[in-house]
This record gives sequence, structure tokens and C-alpha cells, in this order.
Amino acid sequence: MEQLVYLDHAATSWPKPPEVTAAMIDAMQHSGANAGRGNHALAIGTGRVMVRARGQLAELFCASNPQDIAFTHNTTMGLNMAIRGTLQAGDHVISTMTEHNSVRRPLEYLRQSIGIDIDYLQVDSQGQLNLQQLKKSFKPNTKMVICNHSSNLLGSILPIGEIGDIVKSQGAVFLVDAAQSAGSLDIDVGKMNIDLLAFPGHKGLLGPQGTGGIYISPALDLEPLMLGGTGSQSENSAQPAVRPDRYEAGTQNAVGIAGLLAGVRKIKSLGLSTIHEQEWQLTQKLMEGLSGIPGMRILGPDIGAPRSGIVSFIIEGQDSADIAYRLDRDYNIAVRAGMHCTPLAHQAADTLKSGAVRASVGPSTTNEEITKMLDAMVELYGRTRSR
Repeated sequence: MEQLVYLDHAATSWPKPPEVTAAMIDAMQHSGANAGRGNHALAIGTGRVMVRARGQLAELFCASNPQDIAFTHNTTMGLNMAIRGTLQAGDHVISTMTEHNSVRRPLEYLRQSIGIDIDYLQVDSQGQLNLQQLKKSFKPNTKMVICNHSSNLLGSILPIGEIGDIVKSQGAVFLVDAAQSAGSLDIDVGKMNIDLLAFPGHKGLLGPQGTGGIYISPALDLEPLMLGGTGSQSENSAQPAVRPDRYEAGTQNAVGIAGLLAGVRKIKSLGLSTIHEQEWQLTQKLMEGLSGIPGMRILGPDIGAPRSGIVSFIIEGQDSADIAYRLDRDYNIAVRAGMHCTPLAHQAADTLKSGAVRASVGPSTTNEEITKMLDAMVELYGRTRSR
């Protein structure tokens, strides 16, 4: 069988850099104890790793205080912390039609359980919001605006800075889902007026699964999602107020965080602008090649327009799941098909019934792999005569 062509980086980046694996093995062997739970060398070693990782993440997102970064198990946990820790009965929320279920489901749960009000704003065929519509959607009780930096289906990139300016002018809380942008797009929480930023460790930051985090503005005091041991203020029955302990109850994934630290250092060494440019060039090559296949429809921004490393498509008369299955079985090419946990985006793209095939690139993706993908698609589904 041919060597695996992995084009599912939007789900989880793979393979991980050797530095990530080495850092995790080193953590298991030399600092595998609980940070903040003891004064012995192993516990202190783990604490140092977590402090360094927090510092690197704060620097990456231009956060002035590393203590405003709390570790989570994934983006979903961070989004739940932000949403459920902020909203109360009667609050109004503005979100978009491109959000992941990690936003939609917590919102709908709160709509049913405590009675919040939600507006999901429509996007155009390029996946972009009408900013005038956003301005008109605010109500006196609007508490929060939530949007992804980049759609995990369309690959569109929202103007987070402009949206942040609007949200700030209205006095609402701005929550950004950076699942598809952390590690490839510049994020400055101060300049972009981001109050809450949820991000994964296992995607663009090149860390292992089970890692992630949330930036929490010092102006906010979220209600913690979990309560329990922190290693600090143990004499008190209440959860500590000090950060990040307030939001990090229980034993942390120290080995994973060591890998995340190595991953963040790796992307910094490569440079975010270099990573994004490389990924954009690969998506353009993929889109240009796919466009010659009969019945092909590529979702999201047109060729030449800004996008993240995601290319989703459908072929008229072809089942999306079958396309992905044949690529895997016959060509050892890994892509993802289905709803991608974002039914509202499929509704916006008019692909709710068909789903879509998603190919997504990462820093390790090569031109040769894109060529293999295109050759496989042409063999399977042909090419128009004009090409």
C-alpha cells in the first residue's frame, strides 16, 4: 500500500513533530508528578513545564498575563467554560451560521434550561458576515457575541478585529473559537478586543489530543465549570479566586502540556505567516485541480481569496461518504466526510442533505501529497474535456 496521505489536519494534526513526542517521553520519565501538589523535584519539574507552556501561549496570543490562560482538554471544554460561565437567564447572544456544535449545543441547552435568546446570523456564499447586519442585531440585553475565526467547513476567515471593535462598542463580551486558526493565523487578544479565546492544542499548535486552553480577559470573572482540588487555598471550601487555579480543578494533563509546549515552540520557529502562506498555496493547488472534475462544487471562498487550510466539496450525484471511503481504501488518502459537527454551516451552504468531503492541510503537508489527491480524484471521477 502507498504511504498514507493525511489530509485531515482540521480534525487533528498528524504526524506530530518529533520534538513533541520527545517532550512527552521526557515528561513521563522526569517530571511525571502533579504540579502544585508537592514540593518534591518531580512535582516542581512538572510545574516548570506548565509555567513555560502558559507563557508561550500568552506570547502567541499577545496576552499580557500568562495567568489569564487556563488549560483545558480541548476547544469544546473552553467554549463550554466561556458560555456557561458567562450567560444567565434572559441574556441575548449573537452567533453565526458557521458555528461548530461545540458552540451551538451549549447555547441551545441554555435556551431550553434557563431561557437565553439566540440569533444565528446568516453568512454569504463565501462564508462572510454582513457587519451591518451584525450591528443591527444588538439588543439592550445582548450579553455575548460568539464566532469562529475560521469555519471548519467553509475555510472562510472572519475579520475578527472589525467584529471585536463592534462588540466592544456595544459593551458585550466577545468569544472567539480559534479551533481552525490557532497556529496559522495571527491572534492579538488586545488589539482584536477578544474577551474569551478558546483554542485546541491538538490541531494547528501541533500538540497531542487532550490539550487546549482558554484565554480569559482579566476584566471577566467566569463561573468555573468544574470545582475541586487545585493545590491552593485547600483550607477553604470555596473554589480559589486566584488564576489560573480557579479554572483548573483536578489533575492536569501534564504530559500532554509538555507536548503542547514543544508544538507551540515548533510553530513559532516556523513562523505563523510562513505556515499560513504554505497552507494557502496548497489549498489553491487543490481547488484548481478539483475544479476540473465534472459536477464538482467547492464550498467557501473562491480560488484566490483568503481561506484557512480547508477545502470542502461535493460532487453532484456522488455520495460524500463514499468518496472519502474510496480515497481511503484505494489510495490510502485520509479525508473526512459528513456533517463535520456544523449543521448550521451545511444549512447555509445548502449541503445539509449531502454533507461534504473535507480535505485539510497542515504544516507537514507537501505538494506531492496534493498531487496524489488530485490524481486519485481524476481517476475516480474524471476530468472535463475543456481541461
